[in-house]
Amino acid sequence: MFFLVLAVLALPAAGGRALKVNGSSTVTPVVADAADLLQQTAGLEIVVDPAGGSSGGISALGDGRVDMAMSSRPLEPGDHSKFPSTDFRPVTIGYDAVAMVVSRDVWQGGVHALSRQQVRDIYEGRIKRWSAVGGPDRRIVFFDKEPGRGTWAMFAKWAYGDTQKAPLVSFPKVGSNQETRTKVASTPGAMSQLSASWTDGETIFALGIRRPDASVVYPTREEIAAGHYPIRRPLLVITDGPATGAAKTLLDLLLSERGQALVEKHGYLPLEKPAATEAH
Repeated sequence: MFFLVLAVLALPAAGGRALKVNGSSTVTPVVADAADLLQQTAGLEIVVDPAGGSSGGISALGDGRVDMAMSSRPLEPGDHSKFPSTDFRPVTIGYDAVAMVVSRDVWQGGVHALSRQQVRDIYEGRIKRWSAVGGPDRRIVFFDKEPGRGTWAMFAKWAYGDTQKAPLVSFPKVGSNQETRTKVASTPGAMSQLSASWTDGETIFALGIRRPDASVVYPTREEIAAGHYPIRRPLLVITDGPATGAAKTLLDLLLSERGQALVEKHGYLPLEKPAATEAH
């Protein structure tokens, strides 16, 4: 994956400087590929940086430190109240889902799905061993996504209805998708929240969600597209006011057929395949 794109030549960003893009590590691979393509075809200079996650990117845009933010969560009222002078303009470039993921030993030990209540019980420390949910007699090692990450926000909204209602926990924190995947894959008994497209079914596995009627829905492309999987989310790029200049060039590419192919390349759902309704 390319997390940094630097190029110089014919088509400079506004003011003759590089276009700065910051935020979600989930959205980054798509934007970085688009930026690389623009460097090759138009000489556009772009810096794409995933440091800080969705909230970090939104804050950087609000502070005027970047030209475009990337977010894997919708804007919240707190974003607007924190930066009242910023005219946030989010544009959806694709769709993704947040999965509860586990290490190979947990999956092979028989844990393939959890209910929302079971996830909450694990998150709040009431369930501490996998044997309590039909798995191996092994301690649960939960890696919690950093609160500023869009993945954490979507998890908290699903589990608790509101990010503000999610309890404070003392689990080890993980940041980017790559860090999360590496930690879970290399730690026996591990579990975390992760973009569904980052699972591979070999070293890290996406759990299904057991619904109240006992049926189970998995974060497959088909279930996400149909609106059946409950932790679906838009992938956003955000500007302060309507996109202009180099930012509009990048946005137009992301929304084009070629840009949507990049969305699909990284395992996300392109705009041609949105769910009919948002799942809750």
